Amino acid sequence: MRDFARSDSPAVQAQLDRLGALSVPQGRLGLATMRQLMGRLGNPHLRLPPVLHVAGTNGKGSTCAFLRAMLEAGGHTVHVTTSPHLVRYNERIRVAGQLISDERLATLLGEILDTGADLDPSFFEVTMAAAFTEFARVPADACIVEVGLGGRFDATNVIDSPIACGIAALGLDHERFLLEPEEGTPDDPIARIAFEKFGIAKTGAPLSMLAPPPAALDTVLDLAREKAIDLKMEGRDWWVQRDGIANVYTQQSVEIELGQPALPGAHQVRNAGLAAAMLQSQGTIEVSADAIRKGVRRATWPARLQILDDGPLTRLIPHCEWLLDGGHNVQAAEMLASYFAGLPKTPRHAIVGMLEAKDWRGFMRLLAPHFRSLVAVPVPGHESAEPSHVANFAKSCGMANAATADNIEMASGELVKMARPANAPVGQIFVGGSLYLAGKVLELNRQLPD
Repeated sequence: MRDFARSDSPAVQAQLDRLGALSVPQGRLGLATMRQLMGRLGNPHLRLPPVLHVAGTNGKGSTCAFLRAMLEAGGHTVHVTTSPHLVRYNERIRVAGQLISDERLATLLGEILDTGADLDPSFFEVTMAAAFTEFARVPADACIVEVGLGGRFDATNVIDSPIACGIAALGLDHERFLLEPEEGTPDDPIARIAFEKFGIAKTGAPLSMLAPPPAALDTVLDLAREKAIDLKMEGRDWWVQRDGIANVYTQQSVEIELGQPALPGAHQVRNAGLAAAMLQSQGTIEVSADAIRKGVRRATWPARLQILDDGPLTRLIPHCEWLLDGGHNVQAAEMLASYFAGLPKTPRHAIVGMLEAKDWRGFMRLLAPHFRSLVAVPVPGHESAEPSHVANFAKSCGMANAATADNIEMASGELVKMARPANAPVGQIFVGGSLYLAGKVLELNRQLPD
């Protein structure tokens, strides 16, 4: 699995070119390479500020955003590493609240790549080594670490003493990697996914999680017993209850009225609850109920039901709302479909690009009923689902108007042709299907995440 990165800084780009040239590990599982690289760097992962470690199929990035906002609302300085980046590689490494500078990033990546040249590390292993090295160098009150893929064998799992762990929503994704047959693992696919995510659990660190799918429940409970994990599970140990527009989080005797999250979508209430549960479960960092409430209202996370600003891209079809989301699997499509179903009826159109490795048919089957027209595009720089196949499948799902375009700008023109046969208003334009596509949209609209 290869990632790509570009930078306007020549010094950073020189290191990103080296990073992009790394071989993709084929069949290599385990943390041996990452541990060896960490050892050569002086084991910076053992000198981090208190760590909150987050895994999950969907929602882990949003949970990290809520954690950061809650901690910062309480006056704490926070390091954060998340993936993937949308526009700039720097987005992966936030140091004491600020994205890492180009100057420091170029030096840091050069150091890591030189140190591990003979180990053949992966893109993500180098990235995590860089993040941990920087986080150990700069003082902070807390460190939020998002798992890249899975959990058990993820490069972030060299962390052995987090103050709290979290597992967001579970679903099927990255099946080629996470469902590889292995003796001693669950046969049921969703139970296997839970097994892999639960791999971040550490004895002595409370683990909070959203309620798992029924097929994964026994696996979760068995693993918690075997590893002596202090499990805090939604629906058993803590709850998020909706009461009109008020969202109330409760855990044991603690009750906090969270309020309406800044991030749109009903599912974000649960992600905010997970963040609150993680913070309430640990005893290292003091975070007040007021800070938790403020964090719920202040959290930002780009490309998650994000309304785009006025910019070069949105001006191609003005006087309508552009909505961007990077969701790319069936579970994300279910959440999006629920969101659209709760909105007032309005003409809604879509520009969609997905990777061939994703279940784009399942994604489109759920979302097609919510759009009047669709233009399918390739995802720049990646192995995309063939746009003509996506468009034809959308038609088979009952969509009257579906076309293809070579890029997002051309797709805008196609949408206008289909959406305005009689000068009718366009309404809303949804762009989604891939975080990589979302990054391109933000770049085109000159709306860089900061």
